[in-house]
Amino acid sequence: MKHKHIFTTSSAKSLGIISLPFIGALMNPSSAEARQNQARKPNIIFILADDLGIGEVGCYGADNYKTPNIDRLASQGIRFTNAYTAPLSGPSRATILTGRHLFRTGATNQDACRLLDPAVETMMPGYLKKAGYVTASIGKWGQLPLNPDAFGFDDYLKFQGSGIYWNTQARGKVYLLNGVETKLKDKEYMPDVMREHLVDFLTLHVNDPFYVYYSLSHVHTEILPTPDSKPDSKNIYADNISYMDKLVGQLIADLDRLKLSENTILVFFGDNGTAAARADQAIIGGQRLIGQKGSMLEGGSLEPLIVYWPGVTPKGKVSRDLISAVDFVPTFAEIAGAQLPKDKILDGQSFNAQLHGEKGNPRSSIFVQLANNWYVRSSDYKLNQSGELFDMSKAPFEEIPIPVDTKDSKAISARATLQAEAERLNPAGGIRDTGDGSGRHAANAQKKNK
Repeated sequence: MKHKHIFTTSSAKSLGIISLPFIGALMNPSSAEARQNQARKPNIIFILADDLGIGEVGCYGADNYKTPNIDRLASQGIRFTNAYTAPLSGPSRATILTGRHLFRTGATNQDACRLLDPAVETMMPGYLKKAGYVTASIGKWGQLPLNPDAFGFDDYLKFQGSGIYWNTQARGKVYLLNGVETKLKDKEYMPDVMREHLVDFLTLHVNDPFYVYYSLSHVHTEILPTPDSKPDSKNIYADNISYMDKLVGQLIADLDRLKLSENTILVFFGDNGTAAARADQAIIGGQRLIGQKGSMLEGGSLEPLIVYWPGVTPKGKVSRDLISAVDFVPTFAEIAGAQLPKDKILDGQSFNAQLHGEKGNPRSSIFVQLANNWYVRSSDYKLNQSGELFDMSKAPFEEIPIPVDTKDSKAISARATLQAEAERLNPAGGIRDTGDGSGRHAANAQKKNK
């Protein structure tokens, strides 16, 4: 199905992308259309950026990059400042989609993620479909096994590997569209092909509650010029961040045009921190985050998380509550009215109440793992698998080691609390990592060591 994209005059206003009707819906939630939508289950679109850290998003204070559409989304919804996931793509996505810690699923490294078995592990669509949702996976499937339909997605577009933009790339020649190998044509831009398929899916399901796992190419390497890059562009990476932001704005305009805006929850998240080659430029207030993609430091796992739910999320709120990637499954299940199993351990905790502007039951700590490395983190302290305790008061720019023999009563109490949580989780009692300890693909680790 081909869909002709039509943008109204109003859709061209407000940063050139976000439409005034969309903003108007925020101002007038009591309209007849809003009342009708309130009787329906809300749609959920989960936008997952690739290798994007908080230092590359404007509303988080990025010095070198502008993201006006994402910023506008935050100004109309809620922005979380303490949202965490695993610091590499495959383990992160396994965590997001299953709601289970890595030592339970065995997805402790990039290669191990391919061993996930749909007969053993249930992913998000497996829960939401039972609540009447139609589901789609559009974009990167990457390190995850099989194809998205094996885990319950009704519709999917999947490209090979990561960072696919043009057919000039070795893995960019073809992609899978619901099992059919499809050629990426000359001058076709994969992110635009993905968006076109997303619009087709939305158009087909305007009357159905839907969940979309929209997994972007941006901004994973190989960094190439975008359709908007000038021939003499001095910063192709910044061009890619701008194009990613443009896609978010186009999605908002599409939802408005299809009259889906008022009943659709938009969630924007990153799968891990900024890649090492770009981390020095991902600064906030002149400061570089400590760590980057693949590291067990803040810059590896701290992610932008923005949620906009028309008429529900407080406008422009900033929340410091701790959020873990395992929390998406129970949160979306609660929103959808989906039942979760009682005979399987799910590690997530719903933050649906916070989306409604309520206090809810905030987490006291989060758990992050990669390979056999892990840490438990509260709002102020962090304890890792080696028993090292850190003062996180200057995070995300600094992690201050605390001596084992400290006399600081707060630090002593924090160690005891975090140690008790680690013992409750017992990661050593779960599936142990058998890789080289880096969490990366074995082939990539070997190349790096040569």
